[in-house]
Amino acid sequence: MTTQHSTTADPQHQRAASIAVPRVALVGVHGFGERHLANLSRLEQAGALELVAVADPNPPQSGTLDGRVAVFPDLDGLLAARRGVDVVILATPIQTHAPLAVTALAAGMDVYVEKPPVASLAQFEKVLAAARDNGRLVQVGFQSLGSHALPAISGLIDAGGIGTVLGISATGQWLRTKAYFKRSRWAGKRSLDGTDVVDGVATNALAHAVATALHVAGAHTLDDVASVETDLYRAHATESDDTSVIRVRTAGGATVLCALTLCAPEQLDPTVTVHGTLGDITLSYTQDEVVITTPEGERREQYGRTDLLENLLDARATGAPLLSPLQHTGAFTAVLEAVRTSPAPAAIDPGSISWEGAGDDAHPVVHGISDVIERAIKAQATFAELGVPWARAIPPVRTLTLDGHPVADYQDGSHIRAVSSPRPYLHPVRTLGGTVVTDHQPLDHVWHLGAGVALQDVDGVNFWGGRTYTRDAGAYVWRPDHGRISTTAIHQTDAGGGHGGRLQETLSWSGPSGSPVLLEERTWTWSGVAPSTWRLSLDFALSPAGDQPVSLGSPGSNGRFEGGYGGFFWRLPECREPAVWTPAGRGEQETHGSVTRWLAWSGTFDGGPATLVFVAPEGSTDPWFVRLEGYPGVGQSLAWDRPVIAEPGHPVRRHVTVFVADGILATADINALINHQGDPS
Repeated sequence: MTTQHSTTADPQHQRAASIAVPRVALVGVHGFGERHLANLSRLEQAGALELVAVADPNPPQSGTLDGRVAVFPDLDGLLAARRGVDVVILATPIQTHAPLAVTALAAGMDVYVEKPPVASLAQFEKVLAAARDNGRLVQVGFQSLGSHALPAISGLIDAGGIGTVLGISATGQWLRTKAYFKRSRWAGKRSLDGTDVVDGVATNALAHAVATALHVAGAHTLDDVASVETDLYRAHATESDDTSVIRVRTAGGATVLCALTLCAPEQLDPTVTVHGTLGDITLSYTQDEVVITTPEGERREQYGRTDLLENLLDARATGAPLLSPLQHTGAFTAVLEAVRTSPAPAAIDPGSISWEGAGDDAHPVVHGISDVIERAIKAQATFAELGVPWARAIPPVRTLTLDGHPVADYQDGSHIRAVSSPRPYLHPVRTLGGTVVTDHQPLDHVWHLGAGVALQDVDGVNFWGGRTYTRDAGAYVWRPDHGRISTTAIHQTDAGGGHGGRLQETLSWSGPSGSPVLLEERTWTWSGVAPSTWRLSLDFALSPAGDQPVSLGSPGSNGRFEGGYGGFFWRLPECREPAVWTPAGRGEQETHGSVTRWLAWSGTFDGGPATLVFVAPEGSTDPWFVRLEGYPGVGQSLAWDRPVIAEPGHPVRRHVTVFVADGILATADINALINHQGDPS
């Protein structure tokens, strides 16, 4: 556990600090040090401080400083020759921050250190101890934490202005050239000559995005962080990451998802967003501008900012609290430590990168990165969890194979955010030729998960994800009603000879409290049909977990016109020239809500043309649920316009078969396929 100490000056220190104008030294006058020089000049003209010395092995150009300012090659030389410095500013390479801070603190100085303040958790503890032992202050240069927007955002959240907070996100889309990583020896390095550096998009370039998001989430100290997950990649020829997701779960139960890149097509203002059930609050922290979006509309508010050096001087003189004290960067340090100890960033496939510009001005653009970042934020998911083509592959829990070739992966849903109703599903499902015909966590509905079973209203519990449609509201509303479907037993058998197999599951449908509502027996079977076609069948039976009946409903059964989705559902990926038809009609208007033996979907997907044929059992009265215009999806509605009741001892049973074929099938092909296979039920 981290030992805390006050972020304000002690009374004796305060009295001493108020006697005279503080004498300040700057270590590191180039790069960001030039901004400090400009700010020091402003404050010196205002009589707030006196710049007495600078230190840099590469001294500033002649005429840059007043002749009274002493120049030294390093901090040791400055301390040996110039006593009586009150405050030292450290604008030096990352790996030097901690040792220089410890030296300055031991010499009796208060410290302003640029971000990141340290390069490891061990260094953080060492600097924190040095500040405590010497009774000194350490301010960290996260300038965004001086924004007056932050307390305003906290006040709006506390007042319920956006309802219940669902999550907090940070996005940063910058571009950096080859020259950026040539500006110093440490740029783009995880370590240098055996010393930790931990440069990277989350720890340095867009560190303000991470620190600001953590601050908004109320995560300041090490103890405020429950876990940190990293998903790190690089397009540049560097050691450090330049395109990454950082997911932090706080001790208070909040999720902070940071999706960041230095490989965007254009530089955009980074933002931190609080996502609520009634709206969003977005802070453009470089501009101190806040946008509040609710169903009533959008409003913008502009805020001022307190300079962190002025805040440090005020803390010395009056005991005012620091806005960015070292100990309150413990949560950020937990992120930095997770990055430091993670495996090296994975190189992004060159085929997913375009280079723009020439020579040292060239910069990489990761294909589709803006959409991927938006999707990651909305789903609170890593790039790997989204299945981004260039990301690391997460091994599936199970794989369905035919003749040694994977045709579907079974996912247990453990990575899915709570408000998307985590549940098992199949994704990706592939044709025998390898074309992927399912999607999961798409941007339009991140709670759509491949092929599986889901219901939006099970005795008032949402096992579908997202907002819930209620009869009282006559609309979709966010409610704390999301359930989870968990596998309690699973068994897979192969038919032999690579001809197919069977996957049997026992599942528990649990409500928000964790108490089971339904029990399910689910069976997937698969087999080859032809050189270009295979067959997937699903049987499931839903039973009450207790001794009382359970109502199985949908938005349609709760009053939404033709909104009867729920039960079996298959989310397709986008495709070109999509077509959907049944024996009785074509297009969404004629197929949605129809009751027919089969329904077909064809189109050209990323891997090529493919056709899916959904076949209901003989005598089924469940309508087809079809979406073509808004998004591509097909379901077999279990509760179209009224609920179905699962009675104890009398499970609700359903069956569906899907033929997955390469190429575009015609109606005659489909009829021949079904007739040749016999009754799929």
